[in-house]
Amino acid sequence: MIAKLKGLLDETGADWAVIDVSGVGYLVHCSTKTLSKLGEKGEACTVYTDLQVSENDMRLLGFAEAAERDWFRLLTQVQGVGSKVALAILSALSTGEVQQACSNGDAATVARAQGVGPKLAGRIVNELKDKAGALPGGGVGGGTAPATPAGGASADAVSALENLGFKPAVAARAVAAAQGELGEGASEGDLIRVALKRAAG
Repeated sequence: MIAKLKGLLDETGADWAVIDVSGVGYLVHCSTKTLSKLGEKGEACTVYTDLQVSENDMRLLGFAEAAERDWFRLLTQVQGVGSKVALAILSALSTGEVQQACSNGDAATVARAQGVGPKLAGRIVNELKDKAGALPGGGVGGGTAPATPAGGASADAVSALENLGFKPAVAARAVAAAQGELGEGASEGDLIRVALKRAAG
């Protein structure tokens, strides 16, 4: 399972990018929001990934933030929501907007995404309403969960905590709290050390 790619942005299209990792080009399908955050051709970038395998297709999905990947996985658990629909939703709405829409039962907001009708939007918010608060994204109750910048020390720290067995939401909150305590220039090691105390507590 490929969980993350770090490399150079080689090429982009309407809904995909090629990431060159040590001479190997990985084709990753992305939301427009992720594509806009990857930078310019030739620049270093990081994407969190999810591998989708079906009978006649295998595709790698890429996300600028771990939170976006978590929401993609949650959305594709809903009947009728495949990878293309999930990416369309994450292209039209931020993770915070998706979270708030699901928490509030706001199907009309979800239906703004291309290819999502009122019936499917209603099913999405109904099925995910109780799960919305468990993932980072912000917007619920007026609070906003801090996002971890893609490719930065905080994003790597979140990934490290996830590898240690912490849930993505717990890892993201712990690292965000650690960064708030240590400041923007904190190293990955310091962030992990403080975040571990937060997550374990």
